[in-house]
Amino acid sequence: NYASLEGENKATVISAILLALNEEDFDIKKLTGNKYPRKTDGREDTTRPVIDNDGMRILKAVKDYIASEGVLPEDKVNILLNKFSFLETNVRLNEKNETLGVTPLHYFTKKLQDKVIHHFKQNTDYDILGNFYGEFVKYGGSDGNGLGIVLTPHHITTLMTELIDVLPTDYVLDPACGSGAFLISAMNRMTKLAKDEDEIKHIKQHQLLGIELQEKMFTVATTNMILRGDGKSNLQLNDMFSVTGEEIQKQRVNKILFNPPYSQGKTDKTLTEINFIRHALDMLVTGGKLAVIVPQSTMVGKSKEEKEYKKRILEKHTLDMVITVNKNTFHGVGTNPVIAIFEAGKPHDIERKKVKFINFEDDGFVVRKHIGLIDDDSAKEKRRFLFDVINGNEEDYTTEFMVKSTIQAEDEWLHSFYYFNDEIPSDEEFEKTIADYLSFQFDMYTHGRGYLFEEVQDEE
Repeated sequence: NYASLEGENKATVISAILLALNEEDFDIKKLTGNKYPRKTDGREDTTRPVIDNDGMRILKAVKDYIASEGVLPEDKVNILLNKFSFLETNVRLNEKNETLGVTPLHYFTKKLQDKVIHHFKQNTDYDILGNFYGEFVKYGGSDGNGLGIVLTPHHITTLMTELIDVLPTDYVLDPACGSGAFLISAMNRMTKLAKDEDEIKHIKQHQLLGIELQEKMFTVATTNMILRGDGKSNLQLNDMFSVTGEEIQKQRVNKILFNPPYSQGKTDKTLTEINFIRHALDMLVTGGKLAVIVPQSTMVGKSKEEKEYKKRILEKHTLDMVITVNKNTFHGVGTNPVIAIFEAGKPHDIERKKVKFINFEDDGFVVRKHIGLIDDDSAKEKRRFLFDVINGNEEDYTTEFMVKSTIQAEDEWLHSFYYFNDEIPSDEEFEKTIADYLSFQFDMYTHGRGYLFEEVQDEE
């Protein structure tokens, strides 16, 4: 509250300070507030414009750091600096705060230097900036979900990199990259498996690509990648639908990880999640793999347009697997998610291809009051079991966990659609199923998907 900033600007301030802290000559002691021109008697003339302040000092350090590292092309430097420019003009950020005894910018910078900056040096794959952003949106009451921004939890980004087996030789794209969480997970896995420093350098500089439409998220993602050593010049500020599949294929992209914006297709069906998937698949080279996390309703495809997108996907690409995950994965957002895995450029064999449909709702993560989603100490074992079943190393599972089935475009691509339970349910199970259905129905109505529950006349 020290500077009355909106949620999205808070993450921008954090981004700018973290970049400044990497500049060798930057000195927190010089963050002393506003400096004014002097009168003839040597005193400051506060009636005239400020000639220096903490925001200007931080921005100078950011410019110097980016220039000395040579990490970004000029057009992207300008996007960043324009987004950071309010640090110079925000009055409260640059005035000494009576409670703090220093300016808010000085206070924030000291906190980040003491508590945060060293984590970036440790090659953590925890999305620090993304988590700052998520907290600010949660408590700031601004932005987030109206624009479909749903930040993916760390255990899900790492799970998805493992599901499509991201390797040091891969070229990885996130076409709706948000804060860069998937790229960070991919980078971390690739560098751990890399054989030497040269391969690590090549991964960071050339093999991680991202597209992001919103300037504020682009700024966060770019900062995130700069702080981790490289890769940021391969992020572009753009609408993924404005980028052709051929453009990305030329960059040899063979793995895609993403979480498309949710609830954008209420009126414009080209912005439904299934169309994001269709366009992303066209960006992959033949045999490339795509992992995406979307609401369950995406796999239902009730509207005429969504059915058509599903049909077009199967005409060119193969669906490998759909995993229903924990309903609380996006705790507080109210989305029942699934992870879908596709193989690009190979038409789906409707007659013979058996798709794996898995119910992984019991993943070992539980919601704790005031904390959120945490591991109940069984997550590692449950994840190992999941991969053993997927890889055929574990035969001792029931159809309640996994069903294999051929599919049609008009099917609901979900475990619950193909799974047949012939046991008579107990009263408790019946009540739980009804409760789950009602919460799913409420979730769909709040996300503009009420049409899923309307009777649809078969079209001739």
